[in-house]
Amino acid sequence: MPKFMLILHDSMPALQQISPAQMQKVIADYQAWSAKLGKAGKLAGGEKLKDEGGKHLTSAKGKLVVRDGPFAEAKEVIGGYFTIEAPDYDAATALCADCPHLALGGRIELREIDPM
Repeated sequence: MPKFMLILHDSMPALQQISPAQMQKVIADYQAWSAKLGKAGKLAGGEKLKDEGGKHLTSAKGKLVVRDGPFAEAKEVIGGYFTIEAPDYDAATALCADCPHLALGGRIELREIDPM
């Protein structure tokens, strides 16, 4: 069955408005949503990414350029990902419809994985 990656784009202004108690509810919502997908045999993986931002790698004139990122002025960052199994984009989209990420003002980039 095809696999799809849900790349979770977070809205930084929206996240900055969330209280610690609200964040605990969000975490519980994600756990319940992913458990539901797991029970249905549709969840193939997923992780939250650390908030520290990681590194951005590029190449300039054949040399590796490494920068810290994302920066404070960023309005959107990738906060995590899920991998799901679905027969096609329509079915994958239906599985994403109640993802808690959308209720937070985030955006989901849905991409089919091309097995190599």
